[in-house]
Amino acid sequence: MQAFYSDHFVLPLPPGHRFPMAKYAMLRATIARQLPEVALLEAPVASDGQLALVHTPDYIESLVRGQISAAALREIGFPWSEFMVERARRSVGATVAAVRAALQTGVAANLAGGTHHAYADKGGGFCVFNDVAVAARLAQAEWQRQYRHILKVAVIDLDVHQGNGTAHIFQKDNSVFTLSLHGDKNFPFRKEASDLDVALADGCHDAEYLAA
Repeated sequence: MQAFYSDHFVLPLPPGHRFPMAKYAMLRATIARQLPEVALLEAPVASDGQLALVHTPDYIESLVRGQISAAALREIGFPWSEFMVERARRSVGATVAAVRAALQTGVAANLAGGTHHAYADKGGGFCVFNDVAVAARLAQAEWQRQYRHILKVAVIDLDVHQGNGTAHIFQKDNSVFTLSLHGDKNFPFRKEASDLDVALADGCHDAEYLAA
C-alpha cells in the first residue's frame, strides 16, 4: 500500500495557533514504526490546471500571488505565505496520487487530506483547496479519456464536521454522490446539502454511530 505525505512542507503558524499541525508528522512517524509494509511517498504538487478543475481562476490567482483579502484569510484560518500555498498544493497532489494508486492497486491513502470546507471560490475551516473534489474531477477526466464513459464517484465523508465545500461543489452533479456523517451541532453551523447527510447528536457512542 502507498501513502502520501506532505507534513515536511511546514506551514508557519503564530504562537498559540489552535490548529494541531504537528499531528501529520506524528501520524507518518507512527505508520513508519508500526506498519513498515506501507510505502511512504512524498506528495507531488498539484498544478494550476488540476486545481482549476474545481476552483475558480480568480481564487487560485489570489492565493498564488498573495493577493487574497484579509477577510478571506480569516475564513480559511491560516496566515498567507508561500509555504501555505505550497503545502495546500501538496495536500491536493497527495490525494490525486492516492486516487491514481488506488485505481491501480485497490487502496492508497493521503495522510493529510480531507480539506472539505474549501469551496470553488473560497477556503474555510483551515481548508485552502478542496483535495477530494479536485481528485474526483481529475479521475473522471482521465477515466473519460481512457474508457470513453463517465466514472461515477462516491465521496464518503466521516469527519465530525460536515463536508460543506464538497457538498456545494457537487450539488448539481449526478456523477458524484456525496455522503457526510457528522456532528449535528458542530462546525459549520450553516450546512450545505449533501446527497445524503447523517447528523449525529453530541455524545454519540459507538453503537449509535454504527447504527447510523
